[in-house]
Amino acid sequence: MAACASFAKLNSLSSPWISNNSFSSRSGSSSLLATRRVSLPIRATSYSDELVKTAGLVPLPGSNNESWCQGLDGLASRSAEYYKQGARFAKWRTVVSIPCGPSALAVKEAAWGLARYAAISQDNGLVPIVEPEILLDGDHPIERTLEVAEKVWSEVFFYLAQNNVIFEGILLKPSMVTPGAEHKEKASPETIAKYTLTMLRRRVPPAVPGIMFLSGGQSEVEATLNLNAMNQSPNPWHVSFSYARALQNTVLKTWQGRPENVEAAQKSLLVRAKANSLAQLGRYSAEGESEEAKKGMFVKGYTY
Repeated sequence: MAACASFAKLNSLSSPWISNNSFSSRSGSSSLLATRRVSLPIRATSYSDELVKTAGLVPLPGSNNESWCQGLDGLASRSAEYYKQGARFAKWRTVVSIPCGPSALAVKEAAWGLARYAAISQDNGLVPIVEPEILLDGDHPIERTLEVAEKVWSEVFFYLAQNNVIFEGILLKPSMVTPGAEHKEKASPETIAKYTLTMLRRRVPPAVPGIMFLSGGQSEVEATLNLNAMNQSPNPWHVSFSYARALQNTVLKTWQGRPENVEAAQKSLLVRAKANSLAQLGRYSAEGESEEAKKGMFVKGYTY
């Protein structure tokens, strides 16, 4: 699957809420309903294979050179099949670019696509991870990021509600509220935590169980320090991490694809996992971190 609709096979016991509840088709209500799983016949065809190949970020006509995430066609049948194979979580990523506007069209398209995906996922027994990534690209101040983030999340939750998505059965994967990567002034972890939590408190209902941040090109240490700063006092949601580069960068550089480096790479991964585990409890210290872990990973126009 493409990045915007990839599925992880995780045991339902990793989420007490989902292991004790079933999603079912709803008509005009977001209340929890009893039990019927949606069961759809799955047929492997060249058409469905082609849908998977073409899903992902593509240019959005009529916008300011922005993107939208396609892949809703056939998603219900694919989701039902992934559930049968053991998947319990799904992730859909779309992006919003501040230097490109963002246009009202791009924000609405991102929010609507995420909401439809979330509703389809829940109807097929999957917990949707909702990820509208606000890219780090740009030289804007942190105040501008806050303004855009509030607009994006306002639209996302409006359309989630319109689609009768159960808030208790989703996870969010947002960007942190930071200055643009090319802004002249760097913000401290305390400032980033203040602006990020302000945005979340204004836009995210406490019914949502978890906020799992993406790292988005921050250095490994930056991402961990910022997460740690957000957990210095209680929050309405569990505030944690779902990093890719900020967990893997040092590990991959240590490994280099060589069998003799596997043990060292595993130890490196354990260091990063433990650091972020402590950060989501507010107990992390950057003392003793390597120079490699402090290097920024922002790449202008980065795609994957």
